[in-house]
Amino acid sequence: MFQRNISTENIKEILICGQMIEDYPEEEPCPSALFFAYSEGKPCHVVVAKCKDHIRIITVYILENNKWIDNVVRRD
Repeated sequence: MFQRNISTENIKEILICGQMIEDYPEEEPCPSALFFAYSEGKPCHVVVAKCKDHIRIITVYILENNKWIDNVVRRD
């Protein structure tokens, strides 16, 4: 997140206001999900793991349009 200049506040905004677009309930060691929202005018994704007593940010990135349709559907 620091390499991509995305702050903790940006991540909070994405998780609170964003849309969960993919769910990975079988992921180990903790189930995880992919969230989408615009942050500071840029389309962003955050992957977050939902562990028993905490959440863990796995990755956050600004989208590349050639890999996503409307920022929420993966291209084949």
